[in-house]
Amino acid sequence: MDYCTRYYDRQFYTRTNLNQDVLARFEDLLKTYYKKENQLEMGIPSVSYCGKELNLSSKYLSDLLKKETGKNAKTHIDDFLINKAKNELLSTSSTVSEIAFGLGFEYSQHFSKTFKAETGMSPLQFRNYA
Repeated sequence: MDYCTRYYDRQFYTRTNLNQDVLARFEDLLKTYYKKENQLEMGIPSVSYCGKELNLSSKYLSDLLKKETGKNAKTHIDDFLINKAKNELLSTSSTVSEIAFGLGFEYSQHFSKTFKAETGMSPLQFRNYA
């Protein structure tokens, strides 16, 4: 079993240039997803959706990103959402609920919980603090 694990891990180290390309395509996919406003119909992009769009399995995509950046695919998606939320909170007067629904969250409480877990403060505290 150890041999299989080493063999699986080795592919991430020997394909560094290809992995950087996948990372760039993944980031472009997220930007395009929100540019086309797909989140309003389909919600937050899932790891399996991203994997399908990049012609990779969700597990492989997550492993590849983890080896390249130290973060799995779900964490990348959350970071992307939090950065978009920060921009919205600082540049608009929209309510937290409007921002949450605009990002694809079904419930604003889930957005607030995710935001607080990532930043250490609630969306309203962030807006008032910054």
